[in-house]
Amino acid sequence: MSALGSNIAKASRFLERFRAEPLGHFIAGRRERGSSRDLIDNLSPVDGQVINQVVSGDEQDVHAAAVAAESAFPAWRAMTGEARRALLHKVAEAIEARREEIALIECMDTGQALRFMSGAALRAAENFRFFADRAPRASDGLALPATEHMNYTVRQPIGPVAVITPWNTPFMLSTWKIAPALAAGCTVVHKPAEWSPLTAMLLVEIMTEAGIPPGVVNVINGVGERTGKLLTEHPAIRATAFIGESKTGSLIMSQGAPTLKRVHLELGGKNPVVVFDDADLDRALNAVIFMIYSLNGERCTSASRLLVQRSIYKAFIERVAERVVRLKVGHPLDPATEVGPLIHSRHLDKVLSYFRIAQEEGAQIRVGGCRVESLKPGIYVEPTLFVGATNSMRVAREEIFGPVLTAIPFDDEAEALRIANATPYGLTAYVWTADAGRALRMAHRVDAGMVWVNSENNRHLPAPFGGMKASGIGRDGGDYSFDFYMETKNICMAFGTHCVPKLGA
Repeated sequence: MSALGSNIAKASRFLERFRAEPLGHFIAGRRERGSSRDLIDNLSPVDGQVINQVVSGDEQDVHAAAVAAESAFPAWRAMTGEARRALLHKVAEAIEARREEIALIECMDTGQALRFMSGAALRAAENFRFFADRAPRASDGLALPATEHMNYTVRQPIGPVAVITPWNTPFMLSTWKIAPALAAGCTVVHKPAEWSPLTAMLLVEIMTEAGIPPGVVNVINGVGERTGKLLTEHPAIRATAFIGESKTGSLIMSQGAPTLKRVHLELGGKNPVVVFDDADLDRALNAVIFMIYSLNGERCTSASRLLVQRSIYKAFIERVAERVVRLKVGHPLDPATEVGPLIHSRHLDKVLSYFRIAQEEGAQIRVGGCRVESLKPGIYVEPTLFVGATNSMRVAREEIFGPVLTAIPFDDEAEALRIANATPYGLTAYVWTADAGRALRMAHRVDAGMVWVNSENNRHLPAPFGGMKASGIGRDGGDYSFDFYMETKNICMAFGTHCVPKLGA
């Protein structure tokens, strides 16, 4: 049997457990069908077939999950950081033990290629280990002495939090939010995206088997516009951590406003990669291709705008085009596949619409620009390169979220910076140049929360992750995560020597 055939057979066995009955919720330590009768067909992008049905949670289901998190919070908060660290390390070990199951299910549920998802569980385990080791000192603060008083700060967990995650790499991104919340002492209600719900149930089962107490992590499935809204509005939830579209992020802010919820929003991007003529063009080429066509282009940090200095524009674009044509599109469980199917037919329609928009605006489709007919009913689209574009075009301003790259020439550093910043978004930017001074100037002046110089996206877990403008609010990573999941409290104690003001004496 071929590697693809073997992987398909194993994936089918792993998916069988989800087919017996509709996938409900996980509340207070156990699987629950819930009270809602509304069901969602969970379709595989590989062939458009129904993998299973999912219950879309109603008000009663959401309330039960929120109350479970609220009830579990005092004991979890009171647990020592050392005890939480030990439990989170057990979770990491359990994730690694089931890494093949996680990867194969995720590929079939999302369409992501196995070459990328095979490491997703290892990254998820590392997220748990990283924040586990910070749990014992999560509450630490600062000593701030004054002349006749001693001020010191402590941090305490904010309470039950909602974690709402996207459909593109759901397992890893879920751990990126849940692990620091648990390390901080918060309890969680997790709502995964309705288009990729399966590995969220795997994760909560793994955590429960590893010893996380009932109610500390709960999962509620459902449609964002209904189930998600009920969750972000629930008074027991003190904060919402969300990854997804900018428009949805603004709705979440408004939904949490009546209860004054704290929000952490990791939103969209139209990220520039700027290639100057003095760059190492071989390395830049590799990074350009990787940062837009990996993960099917369905990633917030994708470098979807390619800005190339005019003196090398034509030659560099030819090299990009040659590589794009050779990208291997196919079944996500084929080890040779580099680009798999898009997540859903609705998303396919969105991506395909930009091929028409590009031509209407005057851009040219240099490579791709069509659905892959030979792979129907799978939801596959050709890796695509737009040329002849300007930054005013919609294909250069709007987040397509697919394997689609828009190339734009520039003359000098000033124009590159102007084009890079002429977007509502500000998540990431990538700069390729051999001039250290120019690299620093660009990095400091570009409107982006993260800038990589002479590198693709390379995550360092202690470093802050987040964007500016329409790309979000807040930062993940290292101690920055605890700034969101914890409240900082100042305590002031007098030495007993200062003069206390007197009134009515």
